[in-house]
Amino acid sequence: MKNFRLLLLMPVFFVALLAAAPRGGELRLCLRGEPKSLDPLMVTDEPSEVVRYLTSGVLLRRNRRTQQLEPELASAWKVGNAGKRITFHLRPNVRFSDGTPFDAADVEYTLRRLADPGLASPAGEIFRTAARIQRFERPNPLEISLEFASPVSALEDLFDEAPLLSSRSPIKEKAVLGPFRLAHSQPGVALRLERNPNYWKVDSAGARLPYLDAIIFEIQLNRDIELTRFRRGELQLISNLDADSFDRLRRQAPGEAVDAGASLESEMLWFNQSPAAPIAEYRKAWFRSQAFRRAISEAISRKDIVRLVFRGLAVEAAGPFSPAAKFWYNPRLAPPRQDTESARKRLAAAGFRRREDRLLDAGGHAVEFSLITNSGNRNRARIAALLQEDLAKLGIKVNVAALDFPALIERLNHTHDYEACLLSLSGIDLDPNDQMNVWLSSSSHHPWNPRQAKPATPWEADIDRLMKQQAASYDPQERKRIVGRLQEIVYDQAPVIFLVHPYALMAVGASVRGTEPSALKPRLLWNAERLYLERPVAGKQ
Repeated sequence: MKNFRLLLLMPVFFVALLAAAPRGGELRLCLRGEPKSLDPLMVTDEPSEVVRYLTSGVLLRRNRRTQQLEPELASAWKVGNAGKRITFHLRPNVRFSDGTPFDAADVEYTLRRLADPGLASPAGEIFRTAARIQRFERPNPLEISLEFASPVSALEDLFDEAPLLSSRSPIKEKAVLGPFRLAHSQPGVALRLERNPNYWKVDSAGARLPYLDAIIFEIQLNRDIELTRFRRGELQLISNLDADSFDRLRRQAPGEAVDAGASLESEMLWFNQSPAAPIAEYRKAWFRSQAFRRAISEAISRKDIVRLVFRGLAVEAAGPFSPAAKFWYNPRLAPPRQDTESARKRLAAAGFRRREDRLLDAGGHAVEFSLITNSGNRNRARIAALLQEDLAKLGIKVNVAALDFPALIERLNHTHDYEACLLSLSGIDLDPNDQMNVWLSSSSHHPWNPRQAKPATPWEADIDRLMKQQAASYDPQERKRIVGRLQEIVYDQAPVIFLVHPYALMAVGASVRGTEPSALKPRLLWNAERLYLERPVAGKQ
C-alpha cells in the first residue's frame, strides 16, 4: 500500500520540481563603452552589437559552439538556382514584443530598408553591393523567396546578422523579436534589458524563455574595476579578459575563469608600402622586398610572445584564420619558427650586409624603422619590446611610438605617415567575405598599401582574383580550396606578419548556470535566453 501511495505522489513531486524551475533574477555585467546606436540597422560598434544580438530576431542563427547555422524565425530554408535564390518558411504565431504579428511582409520590409542606399545601413552593406535582391515573392504570409542578381557565396550566412523589424508596429524598431527588449537606458551609466513577454522559444519542458527577468549592462571602461566588482559578486559575467587578469582570477577562483581556446583575433605586424607615404624611398624598397619581410618574420620568436606576453594563453599564428575558424583554418601552414641564422642568410642574399652590430642595405643605409601601435595596451607594448630584442639580433633598430587611437587611425588611413604598425585583426566573422576589405587591393582598409587603382604586384592581383572567386562560388569545398591558396600566398609573401591568436578568456560567476562559452562573439551571451541564476539555498552562498 505504501508503494502505491508513493506512486500516486510522484506526479505531484515532478510538478513541484517544474514549478521550481530557475526563473527570474537579474544578470549584471559591463559593456566596455556606450552603445552608439540602439537602432538595429545602424549599429557599427561592439556594445551596440551586443544589445542588438539580445533584442533582435533573425531568420537564421549560427550556433556559436558548433559553428553551424540553425533555424530561428525561419523554421526551414532552401537555396536554389546556384546561389541566386533562397526561400524561407516562417514560424507561425510569432509576435513582436508589443504584440504585433510577425510574417513575411516584415521580412521584405526589413530587407528593403537594409538595401536602401538612402539609409546606408551598415548592416545592409552586403545587400547594396554583392547581394542585390532583384525580386521578392510572398505566396503566403509564412513564406518568402528572394531572387538575387547573381550567385551569392554563403548566402544563408547573410541572415545571421540581419535584424528583423516590424512593418506595422506603432513603436517601429522598438518592437523586437529577440529574448529581451530595451527597458531603460541611462547614457554613460547603465542599460537595462527586460524579458520579452512574447518571445517565441520554449525549453524542453514547454516553459517559455528566457529564464532571466532582466540583463543590466553597466558602462565601464576600466578593466581592473570590472574584475574587482566581479570578485565582490556585484557582476556575474565578464565576456573578455586580458591574460593578466585571467591569470589572476584562475589563481583566486579557478572555477570562475573560463578559457574557450583560440579566438578569431590576430596580433599582427605590417610595413607601409604605400607610394604616398612620406618616408625615404630606400626604406620603401626594404618594405617592398619579400626577402626583407620574410626575414623579419623568421627573426621573431612567437613562442616568447605566447609565453611572456600572454602567459601561455595564446597560440602562434601562421595566417589570418585561427584554429577557431574550424572550416577555414589551414593546418598545412605551420607558424614560422624563430631562425635568426636563416633570416641573416635571406637578408644577405637580398643585398643586405652586417657592419659591426648594424645591418646595412646595398646603398649603405643602416636598417632602422619606427613601429607605431596604440597607447594604453599593455600586451602590445610588451610585444613591441620583444620585437626590438629579436630584430636587434639582425642588427635592426626598432623605435616604438605608442599613439592614442585617433592619431593612429589618422596616420593609417589619411596621412600614411608611418613605417610599420603593430595592431590586431579583430571584430571579424568566420566567413572569408568578412575580410574582403582587408585583402582587396582597392580597399581603403588594405593594410600595407590601400586604395590601389590596380594591384601593385602580381601576387596582390592573385589575392584579388582569389577573393572574388571564392565570393562568387556557392560550393563550400571549392571556396575552402580557394581560400587555402590565398592563405599560402599571404604566408609566402608576408605582407602582413601574423604573430599570435590570443585565447578567448572570460569569467562566469558561481551563481550563473546555462553558459556555453564560445570563442565567437558574443562569447557568453549567444544563448542568453537559456541562462539562469541559481537560487540561494539556506546555508549556501
